[in-house]
Amino acid sequence: MAQVTQAFPHLDLETVKQKVKTALSYWERQKWLVIYNNAIADPRTAAEIALHVGVSKGFVRKVIQQYNRKGETELSKPGKGGRRNCYLSWEQEKELIDSFKEKAGRGQIATAMQIKLAYERECGFPVHKTTIYRLMERHKWRKVVPRPSHPKKDPNAIDEFKKIFRN
Repeated sequence: MAQVTQAFPHLDLETVKQKVKTALSYWERQKWLVIYNNAIADPRTAAEIALHVGVSKGFVRKVIQQYNRKGETELSKPGKGGRRNCYLSWEQEKELIDSFKEKAGRGQIATAMQIKLAYERECGFPVHKTTIYRLMERHKWRKVVPRPSHPKKDPNAIDEFKKIFRN
């Protein structure tokens, strides 16, 4: 038989219930639900808690362990997400893009190749072009340019149309 999972009573039941209601993110709410519904109010096995809350057994064990060791401060820490493998910081990228926005504001055209060259100068090594397109998407900057003409246009068909339908 599996071991019953229990949380230490760092906080009373009403305080934990309030934490569930005021959680800012989905995962923070899930953590407090694990503590509230299952570990304090109705202790059960980690598998039953996971099934009830909709998370994995590992998540339940980790949350209970963190709560038992360090209390409520451990549960409100941000997760592991974020940009760890970036060439430039967010601020450096913003500066780079803003310089091109200023040029675009003056009527100069900024191409992805120009941005790529400036980016490579900034970070000191060559990067792939998709890095630049992702950078522009991250900073909500894209340039939509209409085609000068349709790629399948036929000049003869245009002349014929002008002769036939001229008023």
